[in-house]
Amino acid sequence: MAKVKVVNLKNEAVKDLTIADSVWNVEVNEVVLSEAIKLQLASLRQGTHDTKDRSEVSGGGKKPWRQKGTGRARQGSTRAPHWPGGGIVFGPTPRDHSFKMNKKERRLAIKSALSSKFQTKNLCVVDSLAIDSPKTKDLVNTLKGLKLSGQTLIITDGENGNICLASRNNTNLHIIEPTSVNVLDLVGSDNVLIDENSVKKIEEVLK
Repeated sequence: MAKVKVVNLKNEAVKDLTIADSVWNVEVNEVVLSEAIKLQLASLRQGTHDTKDRSEVSGGGKKPWRQKGTGRARQGSTRAPHWPGGGIVFGPTPRDHSFKMNKKERRLAIKSALSSKFQTKNLCVVDSLAIDSPKTKDLVNTLKGLKLSGQTLIITDGENGNICLASRNNTNLHIIEPTSVNVLDLVGSDNVLIDENSVKKIEEVLK
């Protein structure tokens, strides 16, 4: 079983926490991880892009000129694709970009993302994320004390109201609950800050 150091918000070592190898120390599967990222990005697409083909654009009901005798090429409608204002050929239409992944693959992708943070030592576990002040400045100073910089993902439950208030005004901070852990947030962050209770909750779901 792997172990991780638990610190307090003053970056003082509190204890060593034994974590499940099956969740935090698996071999990173790059293929499944990539597919999970594509899945999440695809689900964020609205798919409302649309263009009109020749049957949808207005006008063009009458044949521009007679078929023969004018010396010009035959034309059936001014709404044909090669006419100005005509329809679009093979343009985008509304569609659903989402696709499916097996449940085991989705879980493996999350485990791979968590393991990557643990193995690269970009995972910081604290005994508690309860802070006294809702000020962003105070939270930033706390993170500096923990030696966390760049994009930081904070994983904690919704009971820590002050940290939610303090983090929402900083674009480098993103906070989620342990039940909402996902590949895109994990991969998109430089560091992960998590409290001890959230570690246990994640293990309960993914073991």
